[in-house]
Amino acid sequence: MKKHVWRPLFVVIALVVGILLFRAFYVPADFGIQERGYTFGYHRLGNEQEWKNFPEKYKGSAYCADCHEENSASLVKSGHGVIPCEDCHGAAFNHPESPEKLTIDRSRDLCMRCHVQLTMPSSQRNDLPGIDPQEHNVGMECADCHNPHNPSLEDM
Repeated sequence: MKKHVWRPLFVVIALVVGILLFRAFYVPADFGIQERGYTFGYHRLGNEQEWKNFPEKYKGSAYCADCHEENSASLVKSGHGVIPCEDCHGAAFNHPESPEKLTIDRSRDLCMRCHVQLTMPSSQRNDLPGIDPQEHNVGMECADCHNPHNPSLEDM
């Protein structure tokens, strides 16, 4: 073979060898998929305890239900029962100590993430009630007419 073929080949081989050597020295020995397989992806085994000690930001709907029984009871009965409370109210993090009251996203855009009417078939997304945001109560927030904890109820 001619030199113009061998030179780029050697450059590529040297680059691959260089990357593998760098990785061998830089990546910790306990980094990988570990014995649990790909469920948790690649991570450093020695770092697991650090993450367990890290305060959780999202608590889940069961955490909210302990103090807000009335809202969680109506939410479970509605179509929004599958949506975690923190999707609308924000992360519970240190609630109720700080902040005492969580901010609520009452924006129309939040509702439109799921309820804008689609014009083409898709998976089960078309099963959700959809509206045309250009015609349905333009300029109003959805929560002005619909109770987010039980959206089928009009005039909360």
